[in-house]
Formats: sequence, C-alpha cells, structure tokens
Amino acid sequence: MNISPVSRRIALSTVAAAVAAGAVFSVAPANAAPAPAQDGTVSASASAWQGLTPSQTLASTPWKTTSAVDQDGNRVALDNPAVSSFVGWAYFKADGTYTMYNLDDSPKLKGDWTVNADGTERWINAKNDAGDVLFQRVVPITELTKNVFTYRVFPNAADTSVYYDIVHTKTNHVEPGTDAKGPGANGQASQGQGGYHFNNGNQH
Repeated sequence: MNISPVSRRIALSTVAAAVAAGAVFSVAPANAAPAPAQDGTVSASASAWQGLTPSQTLASTPWKTTSAVDQDGNRVALDNPAVSSFVGWAYFKADGTYTMYNLDDSPKLKGDWTVNADGTERWINAKNDAGDVLFQRVVPITELTKNVFTYRVFPNAADTSVYYDIVHTKTNHVEPGTDAKGPGANGQASQGQGGYHFNNGNQH
C-alpha cells in the first residue's frame, strides 16, 4: 500500500506529538525503566524519519564510546570506575549478535542483542566461548540516530535519580580481527550537524 508524503508527514507528526506528551510504552523490568532527562522527557529515537527501524539504526554502523554524562549534566571521565566498564567499540550485527572490544582492541563481550520496537530499550546477553550465557542486561536508550547512540545506566537499580548516560558515536573503526571496513571507510560518510563526534579510521 502506498502512503502519500502528506499522510506520512501527518503520521510522523502524530507520533512526535504523542512522544512529546510522554506516550512511550515500555515492558522493561522496573530496574531498567527509562528515567526522564532533566527536562522531564525521554528522547525519542530519530530512526523513523531515516526510514530505518531502531534495530536497523543500531546495526547500521560500528560505535565508539566517546563520553559519559551524569544526572546533573556533568561529563565523567571514561576511566572513572563508575563508567569504565561500558567503554569500548561495539558492533551490532543484523543477525542479532554483537561483539564488543576495549579501546585497545582487546576482546570484551559477545552475545545476542535486541532493541524494542520504539527504540527506548536495548537488551543484551553476554556469552562465553562455549555459548553459555553469563549475564543479561536491559538499558533504557535516551538517543538513537544514525550518528549517536546513548543509553542510561543506574549504579543502584533502586535509585533512578542517580545515573550515567553512556554516549557512543558513529565510527568506521574496523572490527578487530577482521578485514571488514565500517561505514565511511572510503570517506563517504556524512559528517552531519550537531554535537556528535565522528570517529575517522582506526584512530583511538
């Protein structure tokens, strides 16, 4: 069924209005419920206007952790113990598997992943080499576009007033141990606008 541009704009406007009004539905566990930002809202995924689902957006590029911000908007050093375990390179594959590496390219995690339909939560598990599940984790997503992926972690699951937003940005860093090239490796990626930092090449 073809949808006219006008109908599409109306539909997207309706979705945007609903999100602005707080109409975000979630089935996350209580300890992973999206917490509001300082203005009382949770950022909606911008995937829809790119023609991609949230899952497709996350899988569309490799990601690098580039910053962390606390609940007061203060930047937190990436080597701070509160956030350091979340730092690295991430590769979310279209087949539902992922691999993560530390910034020195040493292996970190691997397993399975999903993003819910409205792009507000990401679930992962972590597996050892034998395929045994070591743990599972659900985190609220506060931003997901083709250039920025940010999720929120709570040091104490019972206190959602204290949190860290872990910011990842698009990169073309080649996955360690492979000869694949990420998006933009040939200089074709858009630098875009806004505050994100595009990571060029395999520079750490």
